[in-house]
Amino acid sequence: MVSKNILRDIIVSNEEFILKHINKIVERKGLLFPQTLNKSVVLYGVRRSGKTFILFNLFKSNRERALYVDFEDERLLGFGLKDFEELKDVMLEMKPDLVEEELVFLLDEVQNIEGWERFCRRAVERENIRVFVSGSSSKMMPSEIQTELRGRSWSVEVFPFSFREYLRAEDIDTTDKNLLYGPRKAILKKYFSEYMKWGGFPEVSLLKSDLEKTKLIKEYFSAMYFRDLVERYNIRNIPLLESLTDKLFSSFSLKFSLNAFYKQNKDRFPFSKDLLFRYYRHFLQSMLVFEVKKFAESTYTRMRNPAKVYLVDTGLCRRITSADAGRLLENIAFLELRRRGYEVFYFEEERECDFIARTDEDRLFPVQVCFELNEENMEREIGGLIQACRWLNINDGTILTYGDEKDLRIDGINIEVHPVWKWLLQHRSAQ
Repeated sequence: MVSKNILRDIIVSNEEFILKHINKIVERKGLLFPQTLNKSVVLYGVRRSGKTFILFNLFKSNRERALYVDFEDERLLGFGLKDFEELKDVMLEMKPDLVEEELVFLLDEVQNIEGWERFCRRAVERENIRVFVSGSSSKMMPSEIQTELRGRSWSVEVFPFSFREYLRAEDIDTTDKNLLYGPRKAILKKYFSEYMKWGGFPEVSLLKSDLEKTKLIKEYFSAMYFRDLVERYNIRNIPLLESLTDKLFSSFSLKFSLNAFYKQNKDRFPFSKDLLFRYYRHFLQSMLVFEVKKFAESTYTRMRNPAKVYLVDTGLCRRITSADAGRLLENIAFLELRRRGYEVFYFEEERECDFIARTDEDRLFPVQVCFELNEENMEREIGGLIQACRWLNINDGTILTYGDEKDLRIDGINIEVHPVWKWLLQHRSAQ
């Protein structure tokens, strides 16, 4: 149990901190919250992606009827399921005029409290409380939510900053129609180069020193590695985990075969194939790594072909050289498609196309990504896109590059070529 005095102190100190010291919040676009449904909103995503600041922003929008609690606060040591009712009582004692009003509970790192799902269900369905919860643990993923909230929660995936949000953090007006043209375009491309290199973790984006950015990203990864992998899953075979980590984080935007990894490493240190597959699933569950399956009607065909892997942020990519620029662009394009809610596959028959994106309405469209179109790769890149279009029986496709921009019509297929940075700002859908 936690005393009412401590709960009161926490409510007041958090309110003062948010209102007086959190001055700049970059509003996150594309976060859809239920307006009429009685659902607990669950914000989930990789550590340090900005979930807490989303809760801060919600607090500022509902300051008269909201409370914010961080369950990593050491003052809450010993907080149990019954203390949620105490928390509500303390708030109403402080603000008795809210007794008949709807309350807003913003609960950060709530996975630390066993049974939190039961409180959220009751609060939303019976207590006239809107509940927003967040956490960095994979326990917050929709597949991990306990039975009490199955069908009663509204999960929202949170990524590090998009390029548009990154620019807002730099105080760039992304609504300025002249931003993409004239002399300001050069400034925009400079920002994009920085975004491509360092990624979109909010705190990293605000730093000016490359040394500080490098150090902070290393600290982020260390925390994710130990807390979200080693500790969370009680991992014992550290040589296997380290080798798999190195391979995954240097294979972004490439196909990755677990069977090939097993054959290459089985004589270096002892591990079973089952253990390897389990560790790989842990990476996916940690939300550090995403996989994209081959586009095919058959589930068996999708499963027997290697997946392509992408990282949650390009700041975590390893072995960055000039030759990797196209892979970085591809990783950025994948994350944007994912932010927009598309289901993403890759296409491979006689030729390859980087992405087949599927909308909720089952509309399919192909996207090819390369650093530039030139004589050496023109036939490969365009040929792969055209074959994907014909396979899907559609007449339009998109190629994303670093700087090329043109409209092409080849073999009856309309091809729009866009710079990635412009596509990220101009296009709300992927076409």
